[in-house]
Amino acid sequence: MAKRPALPPSQRASSGSRRPPSAERPLNKLLAKLPPDEYQRLRPLLGTVPLKFKQILHRQGEKIDTIYFPAGGVCSITSTMTDGRMVEVATVGNEGMVGSTAFFGEDVHPGESMVQVPDGFAQTMSVRVFRAELDRRGPFYSLAARYSQALMLLIMQSAACNRLHSVEERCARWLLMTHDRAGADRFKLTQEFLSVMLGVRRPSVSIVAKTFHKAGLIDYGHKQIAILDRKGLEATSCECYRVIQAHFARLLP
Repeated sequence: MAKRPALPPSQRASSGSRRPPSAERPLNKLLAKLPPDEYQRLRPLLGTVPLKFKQILHRQGEKIDTIYFPAGGVCSITSTMTDGRMVEVATVGNEGMVGSTAFFGEDVHPGESMVQVPDGFAQTMSVRVFRAELDRRGPFYSLAARYSQALMLLIMQSAACNRLHSVEERCARWLLMTHDRAGADRFKLTQEFLSVMLGVRRPSVSIVAKTFHKAGLIDYGHKQIAILDRKGLEATSCECYRVIQAHFARLLP
């Protein structure tokens, strides 16, 4: 199978490789969709924080005080049961924001937000400022509304996917979505972490990983995974990956 061409140096990502945004345009794609003058108005209201592996951005059941706009890497939104079992319900990268439940007026985060693939930093906005900007009903409100809708559709599709599709299909979908957001062919990931994200036992993930490796789709080593055959993964994935892509393309072209 043909390997996916390597990304040019300017697009390759590794932990800590991204630098804070320039004075002109942000690396977060949601903020970058704002009119330039609108983003410049918001810049003094934004902070910058690093994103570290397994860093908890929001804890389940705790009050939301900060909205995060990742400039790279991947954040995972999970739901935890009373017995401690955990499953991922959504992923967020530089296409969106973490803490979007605040858009609906919710003060408490229903799940946990954690950095699963580290890469540099995120721009931040306090919830107080976030809601004040929503009240202006300007371009920022429009983007936040459309992203919140896209994220809700992603969560709905993921719920159906987790119930109806095989572990192989779900794993391929997850790897494709993470690949999109990580911006690099190789990223930090353990099989244990992947099993938690998919809500299955680690031996199941190990079998799938070996199958994908044998087929030339991926390579994996010490806490890392590399995407070798993007088209092969797309052929293996269920329909959900394409459906989710279509939702985002329609709402956030």
